[in-house]
Amino acid sequence: MILKLENINKSFGEKQIFNNANFTFEKGKIYGLLGRNGAGKTTLFNCISGDLKLDSGNIYLNENIEDTPISTDNIGMVYSTPILPDFLTGYEFIKFYIDINKDKVDNLKTIDEYFEIVKLEKEDRHKLIKSYSHGMKNKLQMLCFIISKPPVILLDEPLTSFDVVVALEMKKLLKELKHDHIIIFSTHILQLATDLCDEVVILHQHILSETNQELLHSPEFEAKLIDILKDEE
Repeated sequence: MILKLENINKSFGEKQIFNNANFTFEKGKIYGLLGRNGAGKTTLFNCISGDLKLDSGNIYLNENIEDTPISTDNIGMVYSTPILPDFLTGYEFIKFYIDINKDKVDNLKTIDEYFEIVKLEKEDRHKLIKSYSHGMKNKLQMLCFIISKPPVILLDEPLTSFDVVVALEMKKLLKELKHDHIIIFSTHILQLATDLCDEVVILHQHILSETNQELLHSPEFEAKLIDILKDEE
């Protein structure tokens, strides 16, 4: 399974974000999306998820040599600012999410078993979401794609709100999940990219480009990346 971005274009007024950008993401890999502030990382995620419409170009999911347009059913997205119903408890929200996705879910677990996966404490499960920390809300977002298992998982700055222990647990979880998914996450943290990613994709000058995989784990990676990005206007 692959995710294909084909000649995509997107502008906001006179500000161009993508100019005939192309890229192919493969199942079984974790991709780190790097770029300077304002380069368009979140815009790219919103275009893939369907929250924003492209000016032109196509986004396909290809499986068994057949291109199909990407749909919301194919996407799981963890937003940098969690979008959750604050008037529900964590337990109520996950119960609701399971109920509306039960036809898609294989090997359904209990709600508490799902909470154990992301290490959400028992005393927090029945509290209102509005009382949750940013990190706890991100755990709920992550639980959604663990439950529904969409082919493509988009993570917008997913681990910056977690403490050190939870961030390590989440990185381990993502590495376990990657074999059945295409996982793309944006980050400003170079160490996170080198620790977690199989490939790094740079969004620079309105196009997407792949870095040399050997460079990713070399001492020169940081200096080379800064050299590429420093002339961004």
